[in-house]
Amino acid sequence: MAGVSAVDERAEMMAAQRNDDSFATLWDELEWRGLIHVSTDPGALSDLFEGEPFTYYCGFDPTAPSLHLGNLVQLLLLRRLQLKGHKPLGLVGGSTGLIGDPRPTAERTLNSRETVEEWVQKLRAQVSRFLSDEGDNAVRLVNNLDWTAPLSAIDFLREIGKHFRVGTMLKKDAVAARLNSDEGISYTEFSYQVLQGYDFLELHRQFECRLQTGGSDQWGNLTSGTDLIRKVEGATAHAIGTPLITNSDGTKFGKSEGNAIWLDAEMCSPYRFYQFWLNTADGDAVDRLKVFTFLSRAEIEEYERQVAEEPFKRAAQKRLALEVTALVHGRSAAQAAIDASAALFGQGEIGSLDAATLEAALEELPGVSGAAGTPIAQLLVDTGLVKTLSEARRAIAQGGVYVNNAQVAADDAVLTEAELLHGRFAVLRRGKKTLAGVRG
Repeated sequence: MAGVSAVDERAEMMAAQRNDDSFATLWDELEWRGLIHVSTDPGALSDLFEGEPFTYYCGFDPTAPSLHLGNLVQLLLLRRLQLKGHKPLGLVGGSTGLIGDPRPTAERTLNSRETVEEWVQKLRAQVSRFLSDEGDNAVRLVNNLDWTAPLSAIDFLREIGKHFRVGTMLKKDAVAARLNSDEGISYTEFSYQVLQGYDFLELHRQFECRLQTGGSDQWGNLTSGTDLIRKVEGATAHAIGTPLITNSDGTKFGKSEGNAIWLDAEMCSPYRFYQFWLNTADGDAVDRLKVFTFLSRAEIEEYERQVAEEPFKRAAQKRLALEVTALVHGRSAAQAAIDASAALFGQGEIGSLDAATLEAALEELPGVSGAAGTPIAQLLVDTGLVKTLSEARRAIAQGGVYVNNAQVAADDAVLTEAELLHGRFAVLRRGKKTLAGVRG
């Protein structure tokens, strides 16, 4: 897609997104896709979705400089409702981000106001990428600092705090877990659910917002808002809790060696992002297609058949990796990741890869520093592709060693300046699949 701007790519992708009209209702489709774990009233929500346009929201706290895959679940749910004609609010929590919702084990580190404000701007830009800003139901971005900053502590306690019962607050899962831990819980984090409830009330007042979505682990915070609206306004509001995505082996989804998979390309490169999805287990691939792509039921069922009958082709994983990488980073970046994967394994020209993509790919491989003139045999040992120099020379003599996909002919060959791509990278390969990187 050379020559196509990121703005044009985004517009084309959004224009192609659809809900699946093979379902009788949007609610039916959301249930089939596994996006509903808990809700206030399934029947009322289904009717609401099929009725006149209404306003709904999800909140994203700036507790990091980027959103992650868990947030992407919410963004896609917001988008599906927007495609139905409803009106999304994307709340980035300038005030709640100063506190942070309670974690299960320990208090959050409180970030400076300057840091939180910087992260607010970054998250606003990310949220806006996934939701249309055109038409009668264009996304509206809001910041809860706008209505909490002017409110005094006394006014907050008198007008909002009086509606919350401590006994009920103590029963919330996140609070209960912390109370039973060695760390306990501070009043700061204990009050988070009151602030989130107040957000929903304020959005209900300003925009007639009728629905909040969030992860099912946030259910206590979600219902604090619906309860507050009922008590203060005498109105009915709704909440949907999406399931926490886990892998079929029970491990937490979206974690790679302890690191979250971020949506910011600087924190998780498009190549690494693509590889994460490509490595999805067979048992998870179909469920991921349902949640994270706009493929139709018929298309996903075909991939389900292929996973069952031809798992070795990994067709579902390849389509999943393409679709989600394109969704987050654009079609051009997704294609660059595909090209890099092919080139590393001898199915493309490594020299044609741009420096950023090549560097990101090498970060996923074992690697060493190596200047021009270093013997290839020594680099094989240093990268761990072989154990000894004699094994390295034997592998070269057998024709099984490659530099940038070019076979190494002599066992005394050295790395040349010309082999350092972009002046600083080289790819070593032993056999068909064992790779390592060299940085000059």
